[in-house]
Amino acid sequence: MIGGSFPNLQFQTFYISKEVSACPLISEIIRIGKKFDELELFESIREVVISFRYGKRLLINSTGTNIGKIKQEDFLEIIDYDPIKRIILVIGPKEPRIETPVHWLIHHAKNEINAIIQIINQNLAEKFEKKMPTTKKEHPSGTLDQAKEILENLRNSNKVVIKNQGLIFVGNNSKEVENLFLKTLGEIK
Repeated sequence: MIGGSFPNLQFQTFYISKEVSACPLISEIIRIGKKFDELELFESIREVVISFRYGKRLLINSTGTNIGKIKQEDFLEIIDYDPIKRIILVIGPKEPRIETPVHWLIHHAKNEINAIIQIINQNLAEKFEKKMPTTKKEHPSGTLDQAKEILENLRNSNKVVIKNQGLIFVGNNSKEVENLFLKTLGEIK
């Protein structure tokens, strides 16, 4: 949450390897990041999280990543996540984002979702909350409760406002989620 009072809920991270991922989907996220940077979409956006399903794994950008200038070493492969024990198994040199568990749970709950773009920006959340399905409660980022409520909203939509936090877009592939994201943001210009 931006400017809120929720504690920073952590999970335990176990690194299978600290090597840079060689996942072939990395180039696609780098392409999307550069395109968004060229379109100057990030001036008012605090943070962007992009994840792709990679077999049973999840490819996601790490903590502190500038998505417009993202590099191969900014990615993590999430091998597994246990939501009860809050343990993440990772390949990559950096720290996982707090949003990683929600992305993992969405990808693994809905087989048709292979790409997610999440915008962390409270102002955008407020602008779209009457135009898009919106979570009813404000949950700490990365929690099981937050994932459950987002998944409920994803039953009938491929985009959801996360109350007081931002927006999440899902699609079957990178082009689908990229186009949905650009079309939705185009509605506020």
